[in-house]
Amino acid sequence: MRVLAFDPGFERLGVAVLEKQNGKDILLHSDCIRTDPVLPFPNRLQLLGDATVELLKKWKPTAFALEDLYFAKNAKTAMHVAEVRGMLIYLGAADAVPIFQYTPLQVKVAITGYGKSDKSAVAMMVGRLVSLPARKRLDDELDAIAVGLTCLASMR
Repeated sequence: MRVLAFDPGFERLGVAVLEKQNGKDILLHSDCIRTDPVLPFPNRLQLLGDATVELLKKWKPTAFALEDLYFAKNAKTAMHVAEVRGMLIYLGAADAVPIFQYTPLQVKVAITGYGKSDKSAVAMMVGRLVSLPARKRLDDELDAIAVGLTCLASMR
């Protein structure tokens, strides 16, 4: 199974490609796709969509995993993130890839065993669960890896 996983956002879209090989979870690719805040939102959405299409072509995933939307403060940001999620779901469905969605609680439980873990605990466990080449990563990228690991774990 090869999972293309996302931590949805429109300024930063965390992406990860993970695969189960010989019973072990392997990180094949991860990144944080950024868009310029000066661009109008439709242009940013198009850039994220184009990047997602390229990831689908290159990695040919057998599963598509996204983190569910959780926002309580900024409605405008939540709406834009929801629109990014809709675009991602559409692209996965158009490519006939099964789509799985996980709440932040489900991801935290799968990765750390505790639903109220903070971002640093999740990041630490991600580094223990898969081999991460040494380089700086943004939280969005680590969250996408965590979503992908959650998807692989849920398929066991």
